[in-house]
Amino acid sequence: MSHFNYDNRRYVIGGIAVVIVAIYILRLLVLQIMSDDYKKNADSNAFLKKIQYPARGLIYDRNGHLLVYNEPAYNIMVVMNEQHGVDTIDFCRTIGISRQQYIDRMAEIKDSRLNPGYSRYTPQLFVSQISARKFSYLQEKMFKFKGFSIEKRAMRHYATPYAAHVLGDVAEVSQTDIEKDDYYRSGDYIGKLGIEKAYEQELRGEKGIKIMLRDVRGRNKGHYQDGKYDRVPIPGKNLTLGIDRELQALGERLMRGKKGSIVAIEPSTGEVLCMVSAPTFSPDELVGPDRGKNFQKLQASPHKPLLNRAIMGQYPPGSTFKTTQGLVFLQEQIVSTATCYPCYHGFYKGRTHVGCHGHRSPVALNYALETSCNSYFCWGFYNMIMSKKKYGTYSNALTKWKDYMVSMGFGYRLGIDLPGEKRGMIPNAAYYDKWYKSRWNGLTIISDAIGQGEVMLTPLQVANLGATIANRGYYYVPHVVKSIEGGNLDTLYTTRKYTMVESKNYLPVVAGMRNAVLSGTCKGANIPGLEVCGKTGTAENRGHDHSVFMGFAPMNAPKIAISVYIENGGFGAEFAVPAGALMIEQYLCGHLSEASERKAEQFANRFISYDGKRY
Repeated sequence: MSHFNYDNRRYVIGGIAVVIVAIYILRLLVLQIMSDDYKKNADSNAFLKKIQYPARGLIYDRNGHLLVYNEPAYNIMVVMNEQHGVDTIDFCRTIGISRQQYIDRMAEIKDSRLNPGYSRYTPQLFVSQISARKFSYLQEKMFKFKGFSIEKRAMRHYATPYAAHVLGDVAEVSQTDIEKDDYYRSGDYIGKLGIEKAYEQELRGEKGIKIMLRDVRGRNKGHYQDGKYDRVPIPGKNLTLGIDRELQALGERLMRGKKGSIVAIEPSTGEVLCMVSAPTFSPDELVGPDRGKNFQKLQASPHKPLLNRAIMGQYPPGSTFKTTQGLVFLQEQIVSTATCYPCYHGFYKGRTHVGCHGHRSPVALNYALETSCNSYFCWGFYNMIMSKKKYGTYSNALTKWKDYMVSMGFGYRLGIDLPGEKRGMIPNAAYYDKWYKSRWNGLTIISDAIGQGEVMLTPLQVANLGATIANRGYYYVPHVVKSIEGGNLDTLYTTRKYTMVESKNYLPVVAGMRNAVLSGTCKGANIPGLEVCGKTGTAENRGHDHSVFMGFAPMNAPKIAISVYIENGGFGAEFAVPAGALMIEQYLCGHLSEASERKAEQFANRFISYDGKRY
């Protein structure tokens, strides 16, 4: 018979008791200290913290016209821990949803995959942006729907159907937005595109908070400590844009039925006067409950209306690029104003031929710009790249050439205050070494001289080129925002950027652009009394050529620089020049003459077929 040591048993029992007590203590520690659920539960019983949302900043055009403002909207919120005993059928009938929609939405809220950071103790968004009519009806019955509350918000409203790509839109925050900035919580709104996104911190303001006391039955007992810890919301800052509302409206009218862009800049400040991207859409399409549906529709369109072609479209600049070559050749003393090159329907060297239209020969710089002679600029480029005596190697010559292009704002993003800007393309020696296995020379890359080949610019960069020539050698980084209420613009937008070309060498190019308007390829832009300077471009394309115009006015006191880029529009003089002329007249005169208004209407009704179809 075994003998048990009863003295040891008491230690075993005591040990078990200690373990059980330790487990309970650890659990209490987790609940009360390491986890905030207990605190949230306790706080939720005693306090009700109401977020006070600030009014989002307003947006005006350069003349004080209101472009974007706020309208009242209402969100239905739910605290799951308090939501019980609700007549769901009555609730659904009141807000106009089915019971299945109610069930599905509740499941979505509770699903941590769809709603990360979910807590049953904090208000969750149930339905957003209900109408004022529904709000009034619901408000009368809210006492019946325990756990539900109404949160007053503001919904953006756009005063005109224009400038959607510039203004952008506001939408509910994503989980990524919340993780990036702890200012936001689920159900908040944030700028998604355009100015709304670029200036989100200025526009959003600062939230306030009200802390209310509640009794054991959840009834409101007034402000905690008489509102000592309440915080008043601070409204967002108002923005004034450089955009001219009437100019923007005209630009969008002219681009109806076409693809492309119009960009206008004030040379003396760099302020963007208009930015048209076609096809476009109304900014109000991305407001309210239908935003998601409308966004998907726009995103699925083969015509890409969401693409801001002004800053995202990368195109060959065509003959507008010849102005930059003339500047470089003068600065590098490859040519003088008296230097002439032959043109017998084009550039001929060895087996290389670049065609040109018929005009007198030989030609100097002024006449080459006036008539848009290909041969002149090909010869200048060839002589520069092939000058081993001056540069040592072809690579060194091309590097020098590229440095000039970069100084003019090409090859990299300009830095406009809008999201999504593309850099374009200015090839360097390494690019051609790789492509041609180091077997290239001035003839191999001759197309670069006339804005073809590998050269790609955005319409914004072309407009900025016009502003740089207008200023005779410097520019301000283009920017959409003119001023910020109670703040200053970034110094990036108020500092002059000088090119590598001396001011004196801009004068012959200006003269050539003026002659192009008086008697050359830009005659359609000759507006009496406005002294317009311009340069056409016809950019080769796999399909029908693109139509391009770049110019500024007046010649000696420039107030506007502009680029017009119309996809598949053919010769620059056919589509781009008339549009550019009308835009210049509108801005400088404040209106169109009766004759010009008729031209504008006719132009607006000219549609371009894309892939055999109109859109």
